[in-house]
Amino acid sequence: QTTSSALKGAIQLGITHTVGSLSTKPERDVLMQDFYVVESIFFPSEGSNLTPAHHYNDFRFKTYAPVAFRYFRELFGIRPDDYLYSLCNEPLIELSNSGASGSLFYVSGDDEFIIKTVQHKEAEFLQKLLPGYYMNLNQNPRTLLPKFYGLYCVQAGGKNIRIVVMNNLLPRSVKMHLKYDLKGSTYKRRASQKERDKVFPTYKDLDFMQDVPDGLFLDSDMYNALCKTLQRDCLVLQSFKIMDYSLLVAIHNMDVAQREQGPADAADTRRPAAQKALYSTAMESIQGEARRGGTIETDDQMGGIPARNARGERLLLYIGIIDVLQSYRFVKKLEHSWKALVHDG
Repeated sequence: QTTSSALKGAIQLGITHTVGSLSTKPERDVLMQDFYVVESIFFPSEGSNLTPAHHYNDFRFKTYAPVAFRYFRELFGIRPDDYLYSLCNEPLIELSNSGASGSLFYVSGDDEFIIKTVQHKEAEFLQKLLPGYYMNLNQNPRTLLPKFYGLYCVQAGGKNIRIVVMNNLLPRSVKMHLKYDLKGSTYKRRASQKERDKVFPTYKDLDFMQDVPDGLFLDSDMYNALCKTLQRDCLVLQSFKIMDYSLLVAIHNMDVAQREQGPADAADTRRPAAQKALYSTAMESIQGEARRGGTIETDDQMGGIPARNARGERLLLYIGIIDVLQSYRFVKKLEHSWKALVHDG
């Protein structure tokens, strides 16, 4: 219920402070205890010797596992100053579609990062996940799993607002003509009427089967790389007992986009800047050769995976695994048992 501008301001002040104070600490290996550290700093509105004065109510800002997250950011080639600049230099932009979870979403002004509010349970679960996540990333930095860059909590007016900073899968500079949240299940997997009425609806499995009956066509190497990446990722999620995740597939149709553009717009050919962060795009997540510094991103792909539809139109796919912070615990087990009673188990 905190007003959005106060929350955005608190997030930016907090992140500026925590990343800044971290930069004075020497680089070192991540130790087991680093995953459990929580740093807390109080921001009175009049300022203190550690914090600047601000126009919002007093708040407290907590940073979870700062050293571990610093390591993750480094692994993805995100420099501290870039991280700060992206998140804190311009106002954060609130995204209107909050998703089924009721979370708030903000995107950084340069499109690099998504900030999502998470429930207490999800934040707790991410903390538990960190050592395994660390181990997995070291073995396999090419992944379509969410890339977690920071976990924070803003405490204000007796409320805790937990937020996680992640990679942004869908650059706003690229128009997504279709977007699907896929679970590989057909039970109740059709977008609601309310969802369909949105400007950019997120469709589901049954809609996908209806809209794209012939599927999407990828180059065979690309297809194999994508499937291999997904299989590895799913195995990791399975080992964490996570099963409620979705595959987000957004489709940019280059041929439709060209027709939509019309001759007047075509004169303005300035390309939107591609995302900077290494391994942050779908393309880089599945490509073997995208090593540090040298990405094989070609200009016209803007991070998407090239594909075609049955009509032969050129597509760019933006793909990622989302909603991985729901553990298959009590509620899900209850839901399953109930379904098993009502339907055929």
